[in-house]
Amino acid sequence: MHRFAAVATVVGVVLSGLSVSATASAAPAKAPEFTPKAIQWGECDSPRLVQAGAKCGLLEVPLDYAKPNGEKIKLAVSRVKHKGPDSSYQGPMLVNPGGPGGSGLIYAIFGDFVPNGGGDDYDWIGFDPRGVGASQPSLSCIPDYDGYNRPFYTPITPGLERTWLQRSKSYAQACGRDGGRLLEHLTTVDSANDMESIRKALRSEQINYYGFSYGTYLGQVYGTLFPNRFRRVVFDGNVNPKRVWYDANIDQDIQFDKNIKTYFAWIASYDDIYHLGRTERQVEALFYQKQAELLRAPAGGVIGPDEWTDIFLQAGYYVYGWEDIANAFAGFVHNGDWQTLQELYGTPPFDDNGHAIYLAVSCTDNQWPTNWNRWRADQWLTFARAPFETWGNVWFNAPCVYWPATADRPVKVDGRGVRSALLINETNDAATPYTGALEVRKLFPNAVLIEGVGGTTHSGSLSGVECTDSLITDYLKTGALPARKPGNRSDVQCDPVPQPVPAGATADKRAASVPNLDARAELALAVPR
Repeated sequence: MHRFAAVATVVGVVLSGLSVSATASAAPAKAPEFTPKAIQWGECDSPRLVQAGAKCGLLEVPLDYAKPNGEKIKLAVSRVKHKGPDSSYQGPMLVNPGGPGGSGLIYAIFGDFVPNGGGDDYDWIGFDPRGVGASQPSLSCIPDYDGYNRPFYTPITPGLERTWLQRSKSYAQACGRDGGRLLEHLTTVDSANDMESIRKALRSEQINYYGFSYGTYLGQVYGTLFPNRFRRVVFDGNVNPKRVWYDANIDQDIQFDKNIKTYFAWIASYDDIYHLGRTERQVEALFYQKQAELLRAPAGGVIGPDEWTDIFLQAGYYVYGWEDIANAFAGFVHNGDWQTLQELYGTPPFDDNGHAIYLAVSCTDNQWPTNWNRWRADQWLTFARAPFETWGNVWFNAPCVYWPATADRPVKVDGRGVRSALLINETNDAATPYTGALEVRKLFPNAVLIEGVGGTTHSGSLSGVECTDSLITDYLKTGALPARKPGNRSDVQCDPVPQPVPAGATADKRAASVPNLDARAELALAVPR
């Protein structure tokens, strides 16, 4: 739900306004019936999908489900078929990696991440949601919008604020020109209807579903509209449906600030390696000192204060990549090495498809405030508590002030008709704060919540934590869930995805080293959440 620029990309805030009603609507009226054609499977373009034995195809669906015989668009879909015998086949497992705006085609390989063959009896289905990636058409507005040489995020002068507002307006206008009629049909409800079309095209009575981050909200909406079509459901990194979208991302800002402090404390605990400070406060002060220096003189002419913040933002999302960022931090401080920072951020050509779809969905799922005075007041109050990410999030989302497409009202999520679901959330997940998982648990009374106690990783299931992964495996194999406990709490408490132990650590710390997370981290970091 969020802003990832090129360092894996950059996270977004979503906001609500003084004059804006946040009232959720009841389930929207069912669209007229649409029966899609079966998908014609062929070769995939991705070498990794080819290696996994996947097949790919395009599914034609209505641009507007209220007019099923009208204009059509195409969804890119991938499939890795079940490896087990047909007698134990469990049906298709659709995967959405989040965003909104994340490409999901590669997630057809995700069954291989389930230990002990827990994914072998499913057909794993990846798909690019409408407007994303290989789906047709694919939305792009200003490709290098999140590239280098942007104004400083924090509007310390009126001129900076005016510049960012003009940039935001220009981006919204560009999306209006380039998006055409598609821009009016990119809500989460539209994507939920697309999931139903995929189910029909697969000729399956029900689907299984594994959703990450924003993908949990997509699953919540699908489960509200089509509860009897859900079989087994995993939500990892749960969006609070009562906070979409403005309030949810102010919540994010607060938790990201806490998480970056956790990261700085980790760096300080290895001062014998990084030499960046012996306490969290010392490391944090050095971070902001270098940010101020980069405002005056971007490193290499490309790494300014915005890129600096965006690079470190990843550490607020995941423990994946902590060592890489710390090494780049130390290399820059001690040796003036800005090239490694640039490698982490990314190099041209940039692609704004993820950002464009993120906005197109977020700005129309719910009406955003158009009164900038409200934004200004809310964000400076938030910044006073949480300076790390607040204004970066604001400007990522500010095109919603000027968005040219019509906004809807959010669906009133109701999970009572979903027969079972496994929810996963770490306690200090910043992108989808833990309070959201508790709210989803209330709305899905047949769900069970696993808490990664004390962890800061977002949507990190199947990363090698035995407690969590074994429960996922059991659920996918048998449908069995742990007992649901009374009260507003998690039902199972597991260890979180563990913090890494850097190379060169003392022997006693090295003995506590973590599992190899490289493959899972690579998949996670490829997706804008």
